[in-house]
Amino acid sequence: MARKTDIPPSYYGEPRKFDPGFRGPIHNRGCTDVVCCVVFVIFILGYIALGTVAWIHGDPRKVVYPTDSHGQFCGQQGTPNANKAILFYFNILQCANPAVLINLQCPTTQLCVSKCPDRFATYLDMQYNYRYNKSYWEYYRQFCKPGFDNPRKSVAQVLRDEDCPSMIVPSRPFLQRCFPDFITRNGTLTVANKTVFKDGLGKTRSVIDLRDAANGITSLLDAKEVGMKIFEDYANSWYWILIGLVITMVVSLAFILLLRFTAGVLLWLIIFGVIAVVGYGIWHCYWEFSTLRGKPYGDGDVTISDIGFQTDFRVYLQLSQTWLIFMISLSVIEAVIIIILIFLRRRVRIAIALLKEGSRAIGYIMSTLFYPIITFVLLAICIAYWAVTAVFLASSGDAVYKVMSTPDKCVYANLTCDPETFSQTNVTKVCPGSQCTFAFYGGESLYHRYIFVLQLCNLLVFLWLVNFTNALGQCTLAGAFASYYWALRKPQDIPSCPLFSSFSRAVRYHTGSLAFGSLILAVVQMFRIVLEYLDHKLKGAHNAFARFLICCLKCCFWCLEHFIKFMNRNAYIMIAIYGKNFCTSAKDAFFLLMRNVVRVAVLDKVTDFLLFLGKVLISGSVGVLAFFFFTRKIPVIQEEVPSLNYYWVPLLTVIFGSYLIAHGFFNVYAMCVDTLFLCFCEDLERNDGSPLKPFYMSPQLHRILRREQGSKLYAAS
Repeated sequence: MARKTDIPPSYYGEPRKFDPGFRGPIHNRGCTDVVCCVVFVIFILGYIALGTVAWIHGDPRKVVYPTDSHGQFCGQQGTPNANKAILFYFNILQCANPAVLINLQCPTTQLCVSKCPDRFATYLDMQYNYRYNKSYWEYYRQFCKPGFDNPRKSVAQVLRDEDCPSMIVPSRPFLQRCFPDFITRNGTLTVANKTVFKDGLGKTRSVIDLRDAANGITSLLDAKEVGMKIFEDYANSWYWILIGLVITMVVSLAFILLLRFTAGVLLWLIIFGVIAVVGYGIWHCYWEFSTLRGKPYGDGDVTISDIGFQTDFRVYLQLSQTWLIFMISLSVIEAVIIIILIFLRRRVRIAIALLKEGSRAIGYIMSTLFYPIITFVLLAICIAYWAVTAVFLASSGDAVYKVMSTPDKCVYANLTCDPETFSQTNVTKVCPGSQCTFAFYGGESLYHRYIFVLQLCNLLVFLWLVNFTNALGQCTLAGAFASYYWALRKPQDIPSCPLFSSFSRAVRYHTGSLAFGSLILAVVQMFRIVLEYLDHKLKGAHNAFARFLICCLKCCFWCLEHFIKFMNRNAYIMIAIYGKNFCTSAKDAFFLLMRNVVRVAVLDKVTDFLLFLGKVLISGSVGVLAFFFFTRKIPVIQEEVPSLNYYWVPLLTVIFGSYLIAHGFFNVYAMCVDTLFLCFCEDLERNDGSPLKPFYMSPQLHRILRREQGSKLYAAS
């Protein structure tokens, strides 16, 4: 009987009629969405063909190794450049920015060298000193073209033929390329303690010119320094990180097993545990804040803006403002959690009933806990194949050479050329000093012209496969848990191997339906990626309307993606139960949810919130343990702690990894609760509890949920 707060069933379809032959997931079913299944298989075969073509034409060395002006790889074994792994730019002042350098399109000669210069020098100075000491030439010649051995050649001819650079500056390798060794001393930018240098052309230049030519290199070098320290920390602490993740796995499994028997007690412990952990964080932040503020000559009054960006993040922990920000943030989180619990305390009790029923279901079908491993393996294969294909596509093509000329008015500039016949053309006469220099890898064939389109296809099919993998996991788990719910006598009527049977049904009959839902989601995600790309391109634009429009579209597609994910999830549950096609299942799921919209809002989301608290408690507890370990605050094992540059590197890795592991285990629970909820709604519509139409839900679930129909809970909702 409908309540006053219910939406009339006629608005969202009629409830299902009693079917005496219905006994849970239908076994005698046919294939659904066959056309989409055929299209999906064709796309997979095409994806394999795309990977094969990319494998044939691509060469990852073009991405891994830098390339000199003649298209030869720096550092490649078996070549003359085997011991020359670093790229050197003859005149870095002609390079506009780091993006130009990394893309190898700087209009100057590029040469593979074994090491970067470590001093200032010019070709003129070398010629002058060569008369007294030949070692000057021996050092300078390593930055000249191979085979050039004429230090007496005039400077004008050397610079015209690009035999040697006019100058060299102290540099250090970054991304296997020589960049000026910038150092800031007392607020002044220097290179080798100098602020000016000679450019070899009779001019005195400022170090600022080098900075402008290599704009942003200083921050990139700082990032590299941080990256190297982080790599060292991982190398020293990977063993303990692995132990922390194993502990998380054991705790998550134990938590799920305990939840089967003490769901109510554990869930309330989760709630108060999270409140206690956040409360401890607030107290600790306040203690650090008050301690730093009380120092008479400390850094308590220094603000974050005063010190700017620092690569050593421990500096920020010496500021009272940092701990004040932490304390305020944790206080807001604590207040939000308490307010939510006050207003949803009755809903929490119903969510506990659903979790108890879910724990019973998982207790009878323990194999479902390990299905996320299959999903992880399939996702790893998809990601690896996409990444390899993308790299091979990016490295496809032959070496393309273009005319590089220092004068901007050269009519032949940026035109393609052939280095073997370049000297026989009139380009050098019209544009003196111009060169036929390697620019990039590409080609003029149909394949090379559509490399970008193929990359988009690679991304679209990758998103499709990832969403299909998730859909297969959801449908498989839904079928297994539906087998539990629709067993009249539990556990006697639960079929044998329900997880394997559900997986077989999903693959054999519903590949097309799962592919259909996954394709819809993949297309929406593709649009979101394109919008993110356009937003990135428009960041520097002054067209406010265009940026506003992009922002609105991003918001709309974000909402659309999450709505489709929600509908797909429930559609897969209906597919697992009834075996109908995707559109029919999505429609039935939507109408069923709308007929029970109050229960959906109350039970489903509160359950998700409680499961989220469980993830936070597990990852937070392991994180606190890791914090005390890596900061040497556990006296028993202080000697075992590795030496670290940043203790937060393994700490954040453990916390993030712990959350992902807990998320994998709790996802099984979430799917179980969602499936049982839809089955419960179906059960209420099909049956009335009479001997002719008995309920399939457990007596405990029926007693708690059915009683709530006339209670204040639903009336208040």
